[in-house]
Amino acid sequence: MKIIALNNNEKAWIKRAVSGDSKAQQMLYDRYAGKMLSVCRQYVKDVQFAEDVMVHAFVKVFKNLNSFEYRGSFEGWIRKIMVRESISYLRKRQFVVYDDGVLENQEKVLDSAYSAFDVEYIQNQIDQLPEGYKMVFLLFAIEGYKHHEIAEMLQISEGTSKSQLFKARKMLQENLKWMMKSTGRN
Repeated sequence: MKIIALNNNEKAWIKRAVSGDSKAQQMLYDRYAGKMLSVCRQYVKDVQFAEDVMVHAFVKVFKNLNSFEYRGSFEGWIRKIMVRESISYLRKRQFVVYDDGVLENQEKVLDSAYSAFDVEYIQNQIDQLPEGYKMVFLLFAIEGYKHHEIAEMLQISEGTSKSQLFKARKMLQENLKWMMKSTGRN
């Protein structure tokens, strides 16, 4: 009995998609849409807006598919487009504020339905970060960008990037400590 791997020739699917094969484009979309929605959702709180961002980013993926050079992973290439489109969306809506005073004014919210280390709870805590803190935190901690890359992407100084990351981490730590104390867990 011979086992045939499904989708083992991604390069062929990409080439077919570049030539305008809608079936190949649909296959690539179906394969990556779930993961890429998660990427967009990390940056954009509202799932419906995150879906819009993802769809616009996929339009860019297919428009620029011929520029994919088969160096590195295809998924990584798509992910970068999703991240940049999410940042662009937030920037266009002027949701990004790099404000030093936000840390003192931030309210602590605890939803008792979340457990201490529940992914949804942690995502909720990340969502509550000021947008500037959140973007820097996600780009550094999740996406793995260096501060000079983040600074260039967000058009801020490298020092601001480092400061925003420090403040985001501090706020998350404080919220998690507060949650642990309020639920009687130490």
